Amino acid sequence: MEDHQVAVYLAAMAVGGLLGRLAPDLGPGLEHAINPVLGALLFVTFLQVPAADLARSLRDGRFLAAALVVNFVVVPLVVAAMFAFLPADQAVRLGVLLVLLCPCVDYVIVFSGLAGGSSRRLLAATPLLLVAQMLLLPVLLYLFMGAELADVVEVRPFLEAFLFLIAVPLALAWALQAWAARRPAGGRVSAAATTTMVPLMAATLLTVVASQVPKLGDSLTDVAAVVPFYAAFLVVMAFAGKAVARLFRLDTGGARAIVFTGATRNSLVVLPLALALPDGLGVAAAVVVTQTLVEVLGMVAYVRLVPRLIPAP
Repeated sequence: MEDHQVAVYLAAMAVGGLLGRLAPDLGPGLEHAINPVLGALLFVTFLQVPAADLARSLRDGRFLAAALVVNFVVVPLVVAAMFAFLPADQAVRLGVLLVLLCPCVDYVIVFSGLAGGSSRRLLAATPLLLVAQMLLLPVLLYLFMGAELADVVEVRPFLEAFLFLIAVPLALAWALQAWAARRPAGGRVSAAATTTMVPLMAATLLTVVASQVPKLGDSLTDVAAVVPFYAAFLVVMAFAGKAVARLFRLDTGGARAIVFTGATRNSLVVLPLALALPDGLGVAAAVVVTQTLVEVLGMVAYVRLVPRLIPAP
């Protein structure tokens, strides 16, 4: 499966799309399954990063600075350049801002690792990125859209995501690492768990797509106009991330990781924010979902193209 993982992921997305169209009533149930399957995927990801490596990576000041610059300086500037050309509908604009201004803290680690990026450095940066976006998102929304729309952001979904998608999987992974270091049985369990990476990624993609496709039906016309912006964002951020990595003189693994963290957005975490908006802004949720679908396709391409953009020496 690892040798054919791109094909596996594309097939999972296709099956998810068909399931979402043919059985839309399954959408709400599948939506509740997103966090558990994503948590399992991140547990396996964290399991492959020894705790000692994580502690060392926290002292990598250049990488952490590059991650902050690309996400909270470069990305807002890119979004600002796009903002004037977005559809005039405020709900559509709010959805775009919610999803593009928040860096991903979950499956970006997996995709970056598939492309040869430094997963342990991204893993170390995830708490910092999550806290930074919690603090900066209301400020950025205020700058873009005014005080009345900045107040719609709630902290609770971010805290829940940190607890269930980062803290708990990380603690379980470290516990299994400690068991594996002391007992042969723990080593066997750890080795078996690491073989589930590709199936779990496929399950995550299928679940996300199948649960969200039914929501696009009524708002398809409204959100179709933002697809080119999401695609353009992925293209621009590939080169912007490379430039930031070069500015901070990062090695190949670090540079590829910076490209991924700059391009990958926190759609799974901000979706509850969009769903909680007042009825008049309900289209924002469909706009966020659309970014998820575009990004998944984009990440499959990134896995192949980023190693060519930033080749190993």
